[in-house]
Amino acid sequence: MTGSAVRGEQNHGRVRSEHRRARSGEDFDIIIGFLGFWAVVLLVVTVWMEVTAQPALGWALGLLGVLLALYGMVRLRRRLPARTATRKK
Repeated sequence: MTGSAVRGEQNHGRVRSEHRRARSGEDFDIIIGFLGFWAVVLLVVTVWMEVTAQPALGWALGLLGVLLALYGMVRLRRRLPARTATRKK
């Protein structure tokens, strides 16, 4: 292999790692949105169960679990580097 071919592969690997880094941030955002949606749903169900005087402990514990998972995902997302590139369509 020639020197330019080797350099081209190294640059290509660098582009792949940058693309992978941007993609992982987007994946975290999708998971955070998913958990946020279910947190809102569980909050509404829990409040409804409380207002109608039905047992709501299971719903409240489920809400707690989703909120803890959401908190953990947001903390992990903050550790990732800022996104500088977007996916090509």
